[in-house]
Amino acid sequence: MDAVICKRKKITSFRVIILGFSGVILLGAFLLMLPISSHERIVTPFFDALFTSTSAVCVTGLVVYDTMVYWSSFGQLVIMLLIQVGGMGVITVAAVFAMISGRKISLMQRSTMQEAISAPKVGGIVRLTNFIVKSTLLIELAGAAAMAPVFCRDFGIKGLWLALFHSVSAFCNAGFDLMGAKSPFSSLTGYSGQPVINFVIMTLIFVGGIGFLTWDDIKTNRLSFHKYRMQSKVILLTTAILLIIPAMYFYFCEFTHLEKGERLLSSLFQAVTPRTAGFNTVDLMEISEVGKWIIIVLMLVGGSPGSTAGGMKTTTVAVLFATAHATFCQKEDTHIFGRRIDDGVVKNAATILLMYLVLFFSGALVISMAEGLPMLTCLFETASAVGTVGLSLGITSKLGILSRMILILLMFLGRVGGLTLIYAALSGSRETVSRLPQEKITVG
Repeated sequence: MDAVICKRKKITSFRVIILGFSGVILLGAFLLMLPISSHERIVTPFFDALFTSTSAVCVTGLVVYDTMVYWSSFGQLVIMLLIQVGGMGVITVAAVFAMISGRKISLMQRSTMQEAISAPKVGGIVRLTNFIVKSTLLIELAGAAAMAPVFCRDFGIKGLWLALFHSVSAFCNAGFDLMGAKSPFSSLTGYSGQPVINFVIMTLIFVGGIGFLTWDDIKTNRLSFHKYRMQSKVILLTTAILLIIPAMYFYFCEFTHLEKGERLLSSLFQAVTPRTAGFNTVDLMEISEVGKWIIIVLMLVGGSPGSTAGGMKTTTVAVLFATAHATFCQKEDTHIFGRRIDDGVVKNAATILLMYLVLFFSGALVISMAEGLPMLTCLFETASAVGTVGLSLGITSKLGILSRMILILLMFLGRVGGLTLIYAALSGSRETVSRLPQEKITVG
């Protein structure tokens, strides 16, 4: 009996999240391997199906086949459903089905839901989950309705499907597109000057990327910014900075050859999409090295906690900058918006930064050596994978099995979170109250 209880305790929230994502990815890979999933009714190789399924569930957008050209309507539907499950979170979707079936949500399940959406407490988690699901579906339908007239004008009745697919993909920050009907792997470059598509996609990316708790704050407190949670304030301020500064750079330094209207839209879009959606309205190969590095940094930062986006998260960057500011000012504690940040949070932020940099550089190094590609191109690809973005310089479909497996691993780690993986692996380890002798070490 004691052994059974011990085994049950080892199934922690972190392990449930990892197992949930892994299970959905494998199921998606199996469905995409079926002949009905491809246009040519052939069995898709396992690693190609696994790569596509991982990219969809981890809401990344890196692809080995053009989604419109290779996959059938059934395959596209599978990809969209995988994006939806990955965007809202496997645990959230499972909880919704449990609630619909009338089952009671146990305390363990509530704790897992809390970890999955980065909620501050277990209390009210079911209400918050209901709010997330209803808001998600409503926003996606609204986005599809807004884009439908433009897509129906260009593609006829099929435009309704394109509008829904792109709305789900944008809101979930996935970056999958069906523009292969015009030109394979072209993303939204054919709509660079179309204001409706640009603004709707950007709005969906932004709303999906700021986090479910921030939505709840905005819904509850409206325009009373001072009443927001400290985390919501940090997210909104950091997001604004990370949108405005890159947009200004792209406008004044990159897209000067475009007309003013298209130049403004392209600058805004390329500032929004690396956080972490993966659409593009300009040819990324034409952007300068400085511009590519800016996009790489934005991809690594990503969205916000408890959102559909990946990356290190805006709060991580904000905490690190606030800590650096406190160090420069010789302050003992890190402060943001009149609140003290716990030392444990600062340690987590530093750990996350180190993990992402190690994964980002080591993955690119191996791919560069294996494929004989320029390092910057590989860094762009690995930043896109670990940040779950989906932007690419056109090398994804040309990579070998080893390089694709590295990208699959980076996408998975980027979606479930590095700390989640570590906590899942070490959750059974015992804590000790003893402390080792202290000795000073010089840094900097």
